[in-house]
Amino acid sequence: MSAERDSAVGEQGSDGGRKTAKAAKTAAAGASAAAREAAYASGKRAAPAKEAAAGKKAAPGKKAASAPARKAAPSKKAPAAKKAPAKKPAPLKKAPAPRKQLVAPKKATASVPAAPAKTVAAHPRGESRTALVRRARRINRELAEVYPYAHPELDFDNPFQLVVATVLSAQTTDLRVNQTTPALFAKYPTPEDLAAADPEEVEEILRPTGFFRAKTKSVIGLSKALVEQFGGEVPGRLEDLVKLPGVGRKTAFVVLGNAFGRPGITVDTHFQRLVRRWKWTDETDPDKIEAAVGALFPKSDWTDLSHHVIWHGRRICHARKPACGACPIAPLCPAYGEGETDPEKARKLLKYEKAGQPGQRLKPPQAYLDAGGRAAPPLGAG
Repeated sequence: MSAERDSAVGEQGSDGGRKTAKAAKTAAAGASAAAREAAYASGKRAAPAKEAAAGKKAAPGKKAASAPARKAAPSKKAPAAKKAPAKKPAPLKKAPAPRKQLVAPKKATASVPAAPAKTVAAHPRGESRTALVRRARRINRELAEVYPYAHPELDFDNPFQLVVATVLSAQTTDLRVNQTTPALFAKYPTPEDLAAADPEEVEEILRPTGFFRAKTKSVIGLSKALVEQFGGEVPGRLEDLVKLPGVGRKTAFVVLGNAFGRPGITVDTHFQRLVRRWKWTDETDPDKIEAAVGALFPKSDWTDLSHHVIWHGRRICHARKPACGACPIAPLCPAYGEGETDPEKARKLLKYEKAGQPGQRLKPPQAYLDAGGRAAPPLGAG
């Protein structure tokens, strides 16, 4: 019985084993197909070709079961793709680039007023060239009404006396020169007389004017030049006058304008001070001031303009304390307020005829006397 059972079990085992293997393969194939369908549905599997290849290579038992475990590796890498946005600080570093572009226009905008700044320096208070010319000419017209009797404040009877008196006026007042020249011209009335004069005698006469030794050398030297080069006559040309000892452009224009009637601008200390206060020019060199101011006026106005400006500087617009409160051109003056603005106090600062005092000339023009001006006293009269 046992032998028969064993043989029967063996027969069944050999045939049943083949059936069991086929059933196992069929079950494994079904499980693999179900796994692929599940993977496709969940998106964990990649390409069907790889799935098929994996299904063929995988063993029916343990290998088939381990296949999904190996393919689960990409699921671990998936978070890396999700972490990628977290690594986007780099684009944030580039964010300042747009800010730089915004800063540049601000700098460009800030630098735009630089161009008008030059215009302000050239034309004070933002004036155009036309406005500056109009204001300057209006000031001159106003001063012409205030000083209709304006004239050179040096006493002279001829061009020779005027050129000598102008040379002597350096570093002193016209009044002091006017009080000194009567004795000089009484003793040496012509260029020939002064050219042959004893320097020591001339020095003694000129002592009250200051720097008398240098001035003596100049007036004797220019007298000799007039005799030797111009036949004892004062030349009427600028280029000839400036060749004389002690004669510069300022002196030459005084002589040309007042002895020969030829227009010229006299740039003395008063003229320089006032034209800068009025912002007609910022130049400090006399020649450049002459050119800048001359360009604002017709040439025919130059001589009278010089008188008006110089007279105003001596009487009202003083160097140390201008009488702003008594100034007739205060509304046109950019420097208003530098001096006394109270009208009562300002009137006490006025000089010469504006204050009821004598002028600088011992022999002033009749128009000046008619306007209320008074002649200056001679030397030693008090």
